[in-house]
Amino acid sequence: MNAVTRMRSLHGRTAAGVPRWAVLAAYAVTLTTLPSCIWRIAAMIFDAPLLEHDAAAQPSPAFSPGWWYIIALSVVSEALAFLAVGLVAEWGQVWPRWIPGLAGRRVPPLAAVVPAGLGATVLMVFPYAMVMSALGRKLDGESAEVITHGWQTVLFWVSYLLLVAWGPLLAVLTVHYHRRRGAAGPRAVRVAAAG
Repeated sequence: MNAVTRMRSLHGRTAAGVPRWAVLAAYAVTLTTLPSCIWRIAAMIFDAPLLEHDAAAQPSPAFSPGWWYIIALSVVSEALAFLAVGLVAEWGQVWPRWIPGLAGRRVPPLAAVVPAGLGATVLMVFPYAMVMSALGRKLDGESAEVITHGWQTVLFWVSYLLLVAWGPLLAVLTVHYHRRRGAAGPRAVRVAAAG
């Protein structure tokens, strides 16, 4: 089984008319969250030396998540990123057969465009968050406590910097999906009316 066949079995068939760049962008979206998920699980669950021990030993009193939260955040992040594949796959145009009541029906374009567009908009916070982090600030502008030093900081940035691409990639895929599906709809109606 070659790599393309494996990808198809995991992600479904690519929809007709989807260019290669869009498929690569969709797969890239699924990879944007992976390094940060691995870093988070390694640092906060397996106690890898990715944080300063004093900072890791003293969680913020306002928010001290349990291990389940870290796992859930990582799984949900990956699942949401994976949904970008639906913008280029057949299951993003026709409901999969395992969905009761909808199986085999056409996915209304706005059912994908609206959540993907909202998601892309919300995800645009990552570039801002990374700039604020680089400046030693929290999102609200308050001074942030430094919890990494030296190589830990480099690894943190390598792990989290890809998140900056998630929102823009999803936005581009959403616009492409909307244009492709919107263009296919009226043309299909015209062909049916002419026949």
